[in-house]
Amino acid sequence: MLGRGVPDTSQNISAPIPADATPMMRQYLAVKAAHPDHLVFYRMGDFYEMFFEDAVKASAALDIALTKRGQHLGEDIKMCGVPVHSHEAYLSRLIRRGFKVAVCEQVEDPAEAKKRGAKSVVERAVVRVITPGTLTEDALLDARSHNYLCALAEAQGELALAWLDLSTADFAAQPLQPAQLAAALARLAPGELLVPDRLLGREALKAALDDWNSILTPLPSARFDSDNARKRLQAAFNVAVLDSFGAFSRAEVAACGALLDYVELTQAGKRPALTPPRRERADGTMEIDPATRRNLELVRSLDGRRDGSLLATVDRTLTGPGARLLAERLAAPLTDKAEIERRLDLVQLFVERPALRAEVREALKRTPDVERALQRLSVGRGGPRDLAALRDGLDSAEALAALLGAEPEALMPAPAPLAAIVTAASNHRALIDSLGAALADEPPLLTRDGGFIRAGYRAELDEQRTLRDDSRKTVAALEAKYRTAAGVASLKIRHNNMIGYHIEVTATHADKLDLAGLGFTRRQSMSNATRFSTAELADLETRIGRAADQALALELAIFNTLVAEAMAVSTAVVAAGRALAALDVAAALAELAASANYVRPLLSDDTSFGIDGGRHPVVEAALLRQGAGFVPNDCALGPERRLWLLTGPNMAGKSTFLRQNALIAVLAQSGAFVPARQAHIGIVDRLFSRVGAADDLARGRSTFMVEMVETAAILNQATAKSLVILDEIGRGTATFDGLSIAWAALEHLHEVNKCRALFATHYHELGALKERLAALAPYTMRVKEWQNEVVFLHEVASGAADRSYGIHVAQLAGLPAAVVARAEEVLAALEKGEQSGAVTRLADDLPLFAAAPARPAGGVTRSVESESDKRLATINPDELTPKQALELLYELRRLKG
Repeated sequence: MLGRGVPDTSQNISAPIPADATPMMRQYLAVKAAHPDHLVFYRMGDFYEMFFEDAVKASAALDIALTKRGQHLGEDIKMCGVPVHSHEAYLSRLIRRGFKVAVCEQVEDPAEAKKRGAKSVVERAVVRVITPGTLTEDALLDARSHNYLCALAEAQGELALAWLDLSTADFAAQPLQPAQLAAALARLAPGELLVPDRLLGREALKAALDDWNSILTPLPSARFDSDNARKRLQAAFNVAVLDSFGAFSRAEVAACGALLDYVELTQAGKRPALTPPRRERADGTMEIDPATRRNLELVRSLDGRRDGSLLATVDRTLTGPGARLLAERLAAPLTDKAEIERRLDLVQLFVERPALRAEVREALKRTPDVERALQRLSVGRGGPRDLAALRDGLDSAEALAALLGAEPEALMPAPAPLAAIVTAASNHRALIDSLGAALADEPPLLTRDGGFIRAGYRAELDEQRTLRDDSRKTVAALEAKYRTAAGVASLKIRHNNMIGYHIEVTATHADKLDLAGLGFTRRQSMSNATRFSTAELADLETRIGRAADQALALELAIFNTLVAEAMAVSTAVVAAGRALAALDVAAALAELAASANYVRPLLSDDTSFGIDGGRHPVVEAALLRQGAGFVPNDCALGPERRLWLLTGPNMAGKSTFLRQNALIAVLAQSGAFVPARQAHIGIVDRLFSRVGAADDLARGRSTFMVEMVETAAILNQATAKSLVILDEIGRGTATFDGLSIAWAALEHLHEVNKCRALFATHYHELGALKERLAALAPYTMRVKEWQNEVVFLHEVASGAADRSYGIHVAQLAGLPAAVVARAEEVLAALEKGEQSGAVTRLADDLPLFAAAPARPAGGVTRSVESESDKRLATINPDELTPKQALELLYELRRLKG
């Protein structure tokens, strides 16, 4: 079945196959009937052809010519095609557009088909169904990103999500509640999501599934049966029970089994080399909802690109597997303090030993992607270069294991993960030597090209190659042998297309060959020459003619043997690949820490959060590229001051400050050093962010509605161990409505959630809450006014802002001078009285589009000096008697009008 939002690639060929249809068309229609929801790539010689509506859709998607060929049911058969040798580029475009493709290959030698009759069609079969979640080819994948196939299942009222990266064998599952589904999917960002059709209408799941509408693949609920799934898993991993893999719930088993079933369907029965599924606890990682993940730009920026994200900024990895592992860790920071410390220990090892780090990174530069090479080989889509990748990658692993294990006392105290890495990277010499002896140093990409087995590896192959490549020398040697044996110096071995190889002598010497007793047999007599043959020459001719085919067949047989050797130790190879990835991540994070001045965070299980001199990693990197510096700031959230109320003008750095503290928590719990002088972080169980403004027109949500939905999620879900950052709650509605919402939200965070929170706002009135909320601490962004100019210092200081400097920011943005001056005039009037009545009075007192007063050259002024201001400037309050002060008050009131 098709996923919602996926183009309907079904074929409207509902009529029975007509009796007068050609054998080829009958074959195609049968294949299409078995795969109605896919584009069928039908192999015809050097092209994959598509017909009927498949051709119409593909030609439009690929911008290729749409032609026609013959007729079906009285109408022209529409057709288009792509070359076999370059089909991957076209496949990539189709997959990105949401299509699924069934590849129908010729599975019979055309010569065999001819034996059945002149009109017999070559047998064809679908050898693979290509979907967004089942890709393995490098050309279709991003080397630095996972491509997960996910499955959602329900059993006994419980939900579970399982995921599998077919290109790397990564396989896992976790139980979850309906409210956790959106966060889990946002973390994994799957390429395809399998869902039982009965769950599509479930109201509790609708919002989460709607966000992934374009990649949904609904399947019959029967494919998620947990009993069948358990049997499928037991057979796949050759175990009697699954308990050794984890205490999986029935829902988790159902989800894992559905993934295996789908993989077998799409791979035409071929089962990739998978590792057993691991069970992840739902609370094992920091929960980050989709809005927070998007706002913080963890692995993708707001425009969907990798550039500008936290991942792009901190990534110093040198290999594809390392890059994928780093992205995985940033997307799912841990909550287990001990495991985080193990990761940090390994990073610290490389921070403290720069020479060792340099050696390791130099070796990693030459290390290919072992994980994906093995997976391609396991599903029959690998080539000689994939075997070479295993050879070179495992050889690099052995060298690194030797380097790290050569002087263990030099690495004391050795981090716990290091021993596991050394063990996984060792003991691959047998496979390395086998591949090294067999494979050429630089093998070709495809097996069909031949030439990938090293000369001298097998005598039989060398002989066939010699016949293929040096047939002239072989024939010349035989010719010399016959000349000597027959005593005829003019004897020649010749070749023509009519009779093939033959021995030719002049007619006068023909009798010598007849009488030589060496097995010469006459084939043809002419007036001036006679032609002979021998059994040896006939055999040589046959062998020369078949040498190329036999040489390739021998190479393919050797290739299959080598693949079988690799598959026999696939579990160890996968472990080595993951060890190399972990080593790459640790060395890369150490390189980042050393080059960007990051420090190791101190972790605890309490609710501490103390950052000394914290910096925003992405903003700091951007400023450094511009030759500027970043202003660091402290942040101390603890039991006594767990809720900061941050005020100050726009452009002063509030949002940057909020985000940098959230990103520091993410980095720390991912196992990375952090951009600060010191950092003490109590483990964060959930991270929430409400920063930035955006609407959701597809769901009919205004910017304010989106803001309220995200705020509601925070207030309903945040715990005492959560970290919350909120910016400008309530700004999308009327002033008093917004202030009321912000006020109530602040109280709820303090009294109910009791979490660590940074609450940025323009509502200065909220500062009054510090008298009622014991754990509330007011802070502000420092601003300096000098010569009628405002300077943003980007520093956080204790206290509250007295104004927002919004008009100054508007001036910097380029608003016309008349508008700026008018805004100052309106603001001054509003500040003089009660706001509720001031607006009404302004409509009468301030003429519409009043001419802007002259402005001083320096910049923004607060207002034109009034008569009362002038009078006040002449008064010395210390010299006034009580009666004079009272009279002055009446005088000022008259001046105010």
